[in-house]
Amino acid sequence: MAVFINISAYKFVPLDELAARRAHLGQVAKDLALKGTVLLAPEGINVFFAGSRTAVDAFLTVLRQLPGCADLAPKESSSATQPFGHMRVKIKREIISFGIEGIDPARRPSPKITPAELKEWLDAGRPLTLLDTRNDYEIDAGTFNGAVRPGIRRFRDFPAAVRGLPVTLKDQPIVMFCTGGIRCEKAGPYMQREGFREVYQLDGGILKYLEACGGAHYNGTCYVFDERTTLDADLKPGADRAESQVATE
Repeated sequence: MAVFINISAYKFVPLDELAARRAHLGQVAKDLALKGTVLLAPEGINVFFAGSRTAVDAFLTVLRQLPGCADLAPKESSSATQPFGHMRVKIKREIISFGIEGIDPARRPSPKITPAELKEWLDAGRPLTLLDTRNDYEIDAGTFNGAVRPGIRRFRDFPAAVRGLPVTLKDQPIVMFCTGGIRCEKAGPYMQREGFREVYQLDGGILKYLEACGGAHYNGTCYVFDERTTLDADLKPGADRAESQVATE
């Protein structure tokens, strides 16, 4: 049985010559028989794709040759079937749509904590607020125990939701998280700009946490934006298979 390696990764880094890079990466992906999506923008790159082990490793090598992407750190899982129908390489205004000017994750990020650190904090009962930055339908599939949900249908609604959070949270430690970490790269600096004094991002998001720590302190599955729909604590396709939605991450 064929095994498909599923990769998601992103990097906030200034990119130029986007049309040429789109053509090059599209041809390489086609030659390697990969399927998925590559998003290119002046602010960086966001990818999710699947293929054979050899093809995936070859494409990651090419991606790491992009300016500033030598340390590109993917999240990885496997599946028995190809979860993507096509390969697309697109140029976008943002690699994750937020719509707020002046947020620059490459130069002014908020602090990160590793999955192991978060598990240690939760094991010890450290006082903190877990904030899920994802959309409602994603959170319905699963989230960390006790996490605050912002009540949004799309990520562009997050800034308005932040303005509705209790003012008391501005003086308390907050650990935010999303599927793979990319939304928190913008949500964290935005919250700091809004006066939240102690904000941390879960580095690598839920996927990296499940990879490193299993399902400890997590309830349910993790929604993903491909034909698998959800992944369980072992990063295998979930049994609940939530209703398909338009991909935002």
